[in-house]
Amino acid sequence: MASSTPPAHCTLTATKPYHNHHLQHPHNRHRHHPTSSHHHQSWRPPQVSLHNQASHAAACPGAPPPAVARPAFPCLSDFSGCRSTRSVSKMHFGRPRSTTNRYSAAAEEALQLVLSRGCEVSNIDNILVDFQPKLRASDDYTFLLRELGNRGDWVNAMRCFQFAITHEKRRNEKGKLASSMISTLGRLGKADLAKHVFDVAVNEGYGNTVYAYSALISAYAKSGYCDEAIGVFRSMKGSGLKPNLVTYNALIDACGKGGADYKKASEIFNDMLKNGVLPDRITYNSLLAVCSGAGLWEVAKSLFDEMVHRQIDQDIYTYNTLLDAASSGGHVDVAFEIMAKMAAKSIFPNEVTYSTMIRGCAKVGKMDRALNLFNEMKLAGIKLDRVSYNTLLAIYASLGRFDEAFAVGKEMESMGIKKDVVTYNALLDGFGKQGMYDKVKELFAEMKHGNLYPNLLTYSALISGYCKGGLYKEATEAYTEFKRQGLKADVVFYSNLIDALCKKGLVESCALLLDEMMSDGIQPNVVTYNSIINAFGQSGNVDCVEAQVESSNLLTYTDGKMAVKEDDRIIEVFKQLACGKPGNVKHEQRARKDFRCVLGVFRKMHQMEIKPNVVTFSAILNACSRCNSFEEASLLLEELRLFDNQVYGVAHGLLMGHNEHTWSQALSLFDEVKRMGSSTASAFYNALTDMLWHFGQKRGAQLVVLEGKRREVWENTWTQSCLDLHLMSSGAARAMVHTWLLNIRSTLYEGHELPKLLSILTGWGKHSKVVGDGALKRAIEALLVSIGAPFEVAKCNIGRFISTGAVVAAWLRESGTLKVLVLQDDRSFSHSTSTRFDLLPNLQPLPLL
Repeated sequence: MASSTPPAHCTLTATKPYHNHHLQHPHNRHRHHPTSSHHHQSWRPPQVSLHNQASHAAACPGAPPPAVARPAFPCLSDFSGCRSTRSVSKMHFGRPRSTTNRYSAAAEEALQLVLSRGCEVSNIDNILVDFQPKLRASDDYTFLLRELGNRGDWVNAMRCFQFAITHEKRRNEKGKLASSMISTLGRLGKADLAKHVFDVAVNEGYGNTVYAYSALISAYAKSGYCDEAIGVFRSMKGSGLKPNLVTYNALIDACGKGGADYKKASEIFNDMLKNGVLPDRITYNSLLAVCSGAGLWEVAKSLFDEMVHRQIDQDIYTYNTLLDAASSGGHVDVAFEIMAKMAAKSIFPNEVTYSTMIRGCAKVGKMDRALNLFNEMKLAGIKLDRVSYNTLLAIYASLGRFDEAFAVGKEMESMGIKKDVVTYNALLDGFGKQGMYDKVKELFAEMKHGNLYPNLLTYSALISGYCKGGLYKEATEAYTEFKRQGLKADVVFYSNLIDALCKKGLVESCALLLDEMMSDGIQPNVVTYNSIINAFGQSGNVDCVEAQVESSNLLTYTDGKMAVKEDDRIIEVFKQLACGKPGNVKHEQRARKDFRCVLGVFRKMHQMEIKPNVVTFSAILNACSRCNSFEEASLLLEELRLFDNQVYGVAHGLLMGHNEHTWSQALSLFDEVKRMGSSTASAFYNALTDMLWHFGQKRGAQLVVLEGKRREVWENTWTQSCLDLHLMSSGAARAMVHTWLLNIRSTLYEGHELPKLLSILTGWGKHSKVVGDGALKRAIEALLVSIGAPFEVAKCNIGRFISTGAVVAAWLRESGTLKVLVLQDDRSFSHSTSTRFDLLPNLQPLPLL
């Protein structure tokens, strides 16, 4: 029976998205991390595992055939075009080495000769022949494989492996070499080639080991191929091998990098415990990474508590991943609290810590705080690494501050750090969001000219950007090139593409792509579903009628590398959108079909047991605001009830009319929402207020706005002199104008003077067909006229309404002003209306896969 401890040659520690987690803060060097002593006898760890579903795969083929003289490895040129879905910057090149060398001086000398003579295959062949008598079995060859792999030279690593395996006669040593080669290829993103090495090893009788299987699982994990990793795991168990700690850790790591939901990772964890394999720090770190990727902050926090309870030491990666889970979920304030507690464990922030926090701040729009962290990082003596520079560059690019972004790139190169794929991805994404597509094309060409190979994120940024700009022909070309390169789409790729189409209001196309990704074995996450729900009702913004996509065989692309399948649905959607020809579907019919699509999305979420988050609830409320009738909104609210009865109770209760019981429930809900971060909370308040306004419950809308103001939900949005409505939807913005003016009136009657100038910012509608004719601006202008508020459009800014404090004060003192500012409900609902959700029996969900 195989031991659960990997041999020295098996480098299978689960690598993570960043490559310098092991580097310590300058103050943390030469310190020991004490073992955690936090143990409370009365405390029980939270239950974070789901029910185990043991899986048993069919056994592998029978006994392997006899070994042949030379392994039948594939020609190296067959894999020269294969690219990893992971960027180079994510490789773990900085792993600490053992203090004991298991290789000889001859191996070190051979390596230096290989490096000095270049990458010609003939050079390494001659060197290996010359050094063969001096090299010590598998240890020396494993050293060569690892070092060549660390330098990205997988071609010479394969030649070295082929040479070693041909001259080695002992099966056990061959098995070590195969495991090492598979592991090396996995770190370089060459999962397909790793699989070939594994298959040959198994067929020739030296690869049927727990280490070879674990190495292949890890290889798939590093490329994000979760389903393939699980398939190998099942084959491993079917062949009678017992998975060890390394195997389970690699498999959980695959769930995190492959976008799998936490349920799958939890099932693997349960199977691990069931088989008597105790988790270690890497296990929990990998589980935390799954939570981070899925936005499961509460689960991540529970896992961290359980880790402490088991007295498993935390390391810098543990904290960095926990910080990522918090900040990526919008809990930036909580993340800062966690960061402040690290020093008590003698764990100090490193460049990855800061990069994670900076990215989290940028995600919620706190750019100033993100830039301040960079200054803090420099003051702490932490040198910016590639990830830090790329994060800073991405922030400037996302803000459209491209001169500063390029300046960061120049500073980066002056420090000896060349621009990489991640750098270009940030620039492509930034210019794409600004609609500067000529610059996008220029940068993409420059990137390839510099021998940087586009990766999955590159094509995702290109395609999403082109879709948002309506450049479907360019999107088709980018997608076709992506397929030709042999890259495999993942959940992030599909989610970004669906989100881009959703922003155009193309609900049906998005639902079709949802089918497509699931047919490819990629499970949508909550972000994917949220985008489609939120897209409902926005279809009026597009000029062309979306595709009526059935089965099709219109486009085939081949160039000798990779063929795009003839019925590729993404190609078809792009092709139909590029045509932009009018269809015969009336607006009402299309809206009805979109509504059915959304109901189908809800059904699929229930079937897949996708856990909604507050963004889901906001999306549902936004969708309700776009319904043509209260009956349709009732159907969507019924779906909300099935997800979360508390949110449903508040939304439905306020929609039926304000009462003390409902408001008590609302205050409790608002307490929970406030803990989710300012951006998430403000989006929820906006969605709830907009829905109430849309259905005439204006008193409830005003109460929600007042409560949000009391809880300081809107940062930098509401001041005594200015109301910024840029990010507000129409109904919520109007409710906020009433409430803001009412608040100013209270200030006035308390004896305070008003500011000399008052402003209401709406934006000038840069996405509108007519500049200065944005929908929000029109709505606010009509509202101000209807209530007689003395505001006018500023001459220097057509997206700004202004008035002097004195003029507004005089208007607020008028006898009739208070009555128009205090909102009342426009309608009331009968008991029968509030309890029936089957008023549209002919509106059935549009079935998805």
